[in-house]
Amino acid sequence: MCVGIGPTKTLAKLANHAAKKRLAGQDGVCDFLSMQPGELTRLLAGIPVGQVWGIGRKYTVRLEEMGITTALQLRESDAETIRARFSVVVERTVQELRGVSCLELEEVVPDKQQIMCSRSFGTLVYERAELEEVVASYIGRAAQKLRAQDALAGALQVYVQTNIFKPEAPQYQKGLTVPLPEATSDTRVLTAWALRILRRIYRPGYGYHKAGVMLVDITPKGSQQFSLFAPSGVASARSGKLMEALDGINQRYGRGTLRVAAEGVEKGWQMRRGNLSPRYTTDWAGLPTVSAS
Repeated sequence: MCVGIGPTKTLAKLANHAAKKRLAGQDGVCDFLSMQPGELTRLLAGIPVGQVWGIGRKYTVRLEEMGITTALQLRESDAETIRARFSVVVERTVQELRGVSCLELEEVVPDKQQIMCSRSFGTLVYERAELEEVVASYIGRAAQKLRAQDALAGALQVYVQTNIFKPEAPQYQKGLTVPLPEATSDTRVLTAWALRILRRIYRPGYGYHKAGVMLVDITPKGSQQFSLFAPSGVASARSGKLMEALDGINQRYGRGTLRVAAEGVEKGWQMRRGNLSPRYTTDWAGLPTVSAS
């Protein structure tokens, strides 16, 4: 873990970058507030402009065409010229690099507009039945996150792909987004639709390396619009109570204690975790032991 400290949000993020790259500070901590002006100037002169938060790849190319290649040069550039050639957002970045705070800190994490769950497999998956377990498991996790922010999803995306890092193997990737008849956070409903999408995009004969699901068109639960032709209000209330019980049990006894049958049991496709860091503070089994001998 690395910590960056600065007088503005942009400088704090840049300090965090410097800490990660061991450009300044010790023990993973970089504090711009404690640096002398000359020391900070030398540090910014060695950081590429593309590493500045908010400066993407396209902006980097255009800035380099103007001769601005480092964070220091961006800080010393004319703010009005930057605003005229780019946008007010980039101008604010220049001001932030000068120590003038222009961006508010988020004291409350905003609700997600999209929720995605995607992983690479530990082994290649060929059968559709196994892919269905994968997709159902990802939907279960994504739906739990959706309910945690008290929201509903109005559309669902599923995608699958082969290993793009092995071009000698047959390649295939496909994704499909489908709007739902009613926005929902019910794992059962989302799983049913996800499996329908998977059956449309699945092609036999390929070794699939990765799959993912994404919940989109997310809206607050309180603004739910029910179907005009179906008495959804009662069904939605029952669904909500069931999902509340599901989340309560999993929160108390551990994730995956209670899940839909479509997720399977063995899950041999799960990604490899041989290099997983020990969980000293969250798992009793992860505590180090001392032998008496």
